[in-house]
Amino acid sequence: MDTTIFKYGELPEFKKFTPERISNQFPVVLEKIAEDFKNIEKNLSNYLIENDLTWEKVINPLDEVNEILRWSWGVISHLNAVNNSEGLRDIYSKFLPEIISLSNKFGQSKIIYNSLVKLKETNNFDQIKNRILDKEIIEMQHRGISLQKNDQEEFNIISEKLGKLSTDFSNNVLDATNKWVLILNKKSEIDGLPERVRELMAISAHNHLKKDDEVDIKNGPWKLSLDIPTYTSFMTYATDRNLREKLYKAFVGRASQGEKNNTQIIEEILSLRTRQANLLGYKSWAELSLSTKMAKEIKNVENLLEELREPAFKTAKIELEALEKFSKANGFPKSQNIQPWDISYWAELLRKEKLNLDQESLRPWFPLNDVLQGLFRLSEKLFEIKVVEATGEVPLWNDDVLFFNILNEEGNKIASFYLDPYSRPESKRGGAWMDECLNKKNIGKKSLPVAYLVCNQTPPSKDKPSLMSFEEVQTLFHEFGHGLQHMLTTVNLPQAAGINNVEWDAVELPSQFMENWCFHKNTLLNIAKHYKTGEKLSDENFEKLLKNRTFNCGMATLRQLHFAITDLKLHSSIKKNEGKTADKIRREIAQQTTVIEPIQEDQFLCCFSHIFAGGYSAGYYSYKWAEVLSADAFSMFEEADLENSEDLKLIGKKFKDTILSLGGSLPPLEIFKLFRGREPQTDPLIRHLGLSGTI
Repeated sequence: MDTTIFKYGELPEFKKFTPERISNQFPVVLEKIAEDFKNIEKNLSNYLIENDLTWEKVINPLDEVNEILRWSWGVISHLNAVNNSEGLRDIYSKFLPEIISLSNKFGQSKIIYNSLVKLKETNNFDQIKNRILDKEIIEMQHRGISLQKNDQEEFNIISEKLGKLSTDFSNNVLDATNKWVLILNKKSEIDGLPERVRELMAISAHNHLKKDDEVDIKNGPWKLSLDIPTYTSFMTYATDRNLREKLYKAFVGRASQGEKNNTQIIEEILSLRTRQANLLGYKSWAELSLSTKMAKEIKNVENLLEELREPAFKTAKIELEALEKFSKANGFPKSQNIQPWDISYWAELLRKEKLNLDQESLRPWFPLNDVLQGLFRLSEKLFEIKVVEATGEVPLWNDDVLFFNILNEEGNKIASFYLDPYSRPESKRGGAWMDECLNKKNIGKKSLPVAYLVCNQTPPSKDKPSLMSFEEVQTLFHEFGHGLQHMLTTVNLPQAAGINNVEWDAVELPSQFMENWCFHKNTLLNIAKHYKTGEKLSDENFEKLLKNRTFNCGMATLRQLHFAITDLKLHSSIKKNEGKTADKIRREIAQQTTVIEPIQEDQFLCCFSHIFAGGYSAGYYSYKWAEVLSADAFSMFEEADLENSEDLKLIGKKFKDTILSLGGSLPPLEIFKLFRGREPQTDPLIRHLGLSGTI
C-alpha cells in the first residue's frame, strides 16, 4: 500500500501525484477534513455556551483545516494547470463539486459564523486581527450564511454549477488552442520569420507528424499553431498576409464553434452570477465583487477607466492613421483598409523605421539565466536578500522547472520559489501567474513561504538557451514581484501574510512596480549580455527600448481598457444588458474602446479565461487600478535619484517594509500612504504610458 502523497505543509512530491493515486488517496484527505470540521463545530458550540472564545480557540483550528484543504487541492489544481492530461483533468472535474460543497459547508456554518461575530464583539483586538475577522465575516456572508434554507440550497447549487462551467470553459479554450494546426510545406509561407521561430515550428512539425528523420529547419515542414510564442511571432513577422488572416481568425474564434463552444457557457455564467449576487442582496455581480475591493464602488472604477480611456482613444486614433499612412507608402493596397491581422506586422516594420528597433534581433542579449541573475542582483540591492538556486534539492513536476531559496542579510532561509519558465502548449495553460505553494506559518506545523512562478516564454532549442523577448523579460519581473510580496512578508498571522487578505485590485502593485525596473538603464544594462559574445547591450539600443515603451501605447492601453470596461458592463449593467448577448454588449463597448471594430469571427469572450475561468470577474480593471499605484510608487524612486545607490537602498527598504512586508494586515491605501506619504495620483501612469504628450 502506498503511503500518502498528501503530506500537508511540505513541498509536494509532484511525480507521485498520478491520477490513480489522487483518486485513491484524496477522498481520505476529504474525510479527515470533514471529521476535523465536525470537531471544530462541536468545540466552538461549547465555547459559545461557556462564553470562552479566544483567538487561539476559534481562528487557529479553522486556519489549520482550511490550510490542509488549500494545500491538498492546491497541488491538484497546480498540476492541472502546468501538467495537464486527460486523466488529471477527469480527476479535477470529478472532485471539484466536492471541494465547492465542502467550501460552502465551511462558509455556511452558523456555529462558526456566530463564533466569529461573538469573538469580535467580546474582544478589543488590534487593527490586524479586526481586519482579518471582518474579512472572514463578510466572506461567510458572501457564501450565503445569512440566507434562508431554500435560498441557501439554491445558492449552493449555483456555486457547484459555476465551478463546473468555469472548468468546462477553461478546458474548451485549452482544447481549441491545441486542436488548431496547420502544416506549412512551402518556404514562401514562412517568409519574414526569424530563424528561431522557424526552428521551433520545424521541431513542432517533426514531433506532430511523428517523423523518424532529422528535423529540417531549412526545408520544413513547419507547424503553425495557436500557442502564444508561435502566434505572436507569426502575426508580427510573417509576410504571407493570407496566412496571417487565417491564423488571426482561428485565434480570436477559439472555443466559439462546435463541441468546444463557450458561447452558451458565458451566458449561463453571467446569469448564474447575477442570481447569486441577488440572493446575497446585491444588484449585480460587480456590486458584490467590489464590496471587498479597494475601489469599493462601480462609479469609482468607471471614473478611473474613463480618465485613461479618453487620452488613450485620442492617441490610438493618431497611431492608426500613422500606421495606415506608413503601410500604404510601403506597398499596402491603397484601396484597402488595414485589418486586425495587419496591425502587428506593419507596427513592427514602422517600429524598425521610426525607432530603428528590431525587437527580435535583441533576443540574444536576454538569455534566461542572465536575466534571472540581473533580477536577483536588483532584488538583493533593493530588498536586502540573496537568491540561491537549489533545483536539485526538491521534487519537480517537469525537468524545465527551477527552484530557488531566498536568504536574508544574516544568510538564513526565509522563503523559496519554483520557476516554470517555458511554454508547453500540449500540457500547460497559457499566460503567466504566481500562486502559493506554502504560506508563512508560525503556529502548528510551521512553514516558510514558497511560491509557484509560472511563465510561458520561448523554450531553449538544440544549441541555444531560452532567448527572451523584452516582453518576456517584463513578464518574469512581473511575476517575481508577486512572489516577493508572498515571500518577504513579516506578518505572523497567516490569514494576512503575503498576498492573503490583500484587496484584489491592489494585489498587482508589487508586480507592476517590478516591471518599471526593466526601463531603468543601470538595471537593464547589467542584465543584457549577448549569450555568445558576452557583449553588453548598447546605450543606443536601451534608448530605443525606452522609446518603444510608448510606441503604439494608445492602442495597447485601449486594448486593456476594452477588456476592463467589457468585464465591468457584463457584470453590472443588468437592466441595460437585458435581451442582448454578451457578444453584442462587447461590440457596443468596442465603439468607444477600439479604433478597428472587431470582425465577425472575433469571439474573444469565448477565450477570456481571466473573467470566466479565473478570479478576475468584475475585477479585470484591477490591472489598471494597481498600475496607478505602482507607477506612483516607482515615481518616488525617480524623484530621488535612480542612479544614487544609497537613495535606492533607503527607498527600497521602505518599499520592502511597507508594501512587501505588511501584505494584507492593513488596508492597501493605508500601506500605500505609509510608503508614499500621500494618496496615489494618476499623473505618473499617464506619463509612463506616454499618453500626456504627443507620440
